[in-house]
Amino acid sequence: MPAADLVRKSWEATVAALPMEARVTGEVIGRRPFGVFTRVDGVPHAVAPAEITAMPQGMDLPALGAFVSGAVHWHTAHDHQVKVRLDEWQAADE
Repeated sequence: MPAADLVRKSWEATVAALPMEARVTGEVIGRRPFGVFTRVDGVPHAVAPAEITAMPQGMDLPALGAFVSGAVHWHTAHDHQVKVRLDEWQAADE
């Protein structure tokens, strides 16, 4: 995970680089019961969680080190996170 102070200082640049619906790719760098965190390619200080609330029933969270892609679907300024909906979750919903 990037250092919290770098994430906070880079927030405006992160939002500018990752507007709503922007396509992102990255590596899973953290797994929690509520979702996964990814390091976004090309935006080194971005924290991009994909929350389990967006995951279809019966699917598993991507493994640590997995490369994933998706789209930005929300910015949360209070914790400086860019929420992502993963492509594999979108495909399973359709």
